[in-house]
Amino acid sequence: MMGRKRVLVVGGTGYLGQHLLQGLAKLQTKPYDLAFTHHSNNPPQPLTDAISPSLAFRIDLETGHGLSAISEAFGQPHVIVNCAALSVPRACEMNPSAAMAVNVPHSLVKWLSSFTETPLLIHLSTDQVYEGVKSFYKEEDETVPVNVYGKSKVEAEQYISINCLNYAILRSSIIYGPQTVSPVPKSLPIQWIDNVLSKKDKVDFFHDEFRCPVYFKDVVSTILTLITKWFSEGRHMQLLLNVGGPDRVSRVQMAEAVASVRGHNSSFIKPVSASSPSVNRGVKSPADISMDISRLIQVLDVTPTSFIDGVRLTLASS
Repeated sequence: MMGRKRVLVVGGTGYLGQHLLQGLAKLQTKPYDLAFTHHSNNPPQPLTDAISPSLAFRIDLETGHGLSAISEAFGQPHVIVNCAALSVPRACEMNPSAAMAVNVPHSLVKWLSSFTETPLLIHLSTDQVYEGVKSFYKEEDETVPVNVYGKSKVEAEQYISINCLNYAILRSSIIYGPQTVSPVPKSLPIQWIDNVLSKKDKVDFFHDEFRCPVYFKDVVSTILTLITKWFSEGRHMQLLLNVGGPDRVSRVQMAEAVASVRGHNSSFIKPVSASSPSVNRGVKSPADISMDISRLIQVLDVTPTSFIDGVRLTLASS
């Protein structure tokens, strides 16, 4: 692979997309030419300023409209990181056809198959591909999603593994950390907990739903390591990795961690069951989708941030 390496971040204006673009832009030797895609009219100025020089392209993932313009203006990327998704489970439940159209990257993969040089596709999947009936799922465990969002992500994984020569699929848990340079509209988990506990009212938190929340920098460094590995080794890559933090925590434990860091009164944390009749989220949610991340640590030699340290770092920067 001669000449400058080109990296494209699809869904570059989302939470992970922005943090990843900043991580790429901060690399000391600026080894990559950067481009990103967005779905709205104009890319946010604070983001483009923070990652200059880069190119921004408006695309429609459902139709593939706008992808050919990237090849013409930027060139065929060597690495594509797909962070774009309809990722709110309730929204997916309400509109399954839109969830499938956006989350299964048909048009993107078709475009990649036209390239003269085989690229690497790094695709963000989810822990919600698992059924949630045991602890610490391994990558080879059966995927039995309980909602439309999880089903769309399983279909995406299958489509990529059949149609792409080189890929890394990352099953991510809840990604948490500081706000992005151009603030995203969705509420961020740690900041939301901090905000509700600061109001000194009792708040319900589930005691029987478990995840392995992952600090944003660990996801970014995982992706950067994969990119470096791809360019330095140039070998055929077909990877499936659980990308979570090292701690299995319930929502109650998440809230307790925030309370201990901030000095909030933990008596405002009211443990409730996710299966309680009074709970209606409009979508079925898996009970325990904690993940075994030993393959991630072994293959990429990463050291994930503990949940309490990640909470400290998140709140210190907000």
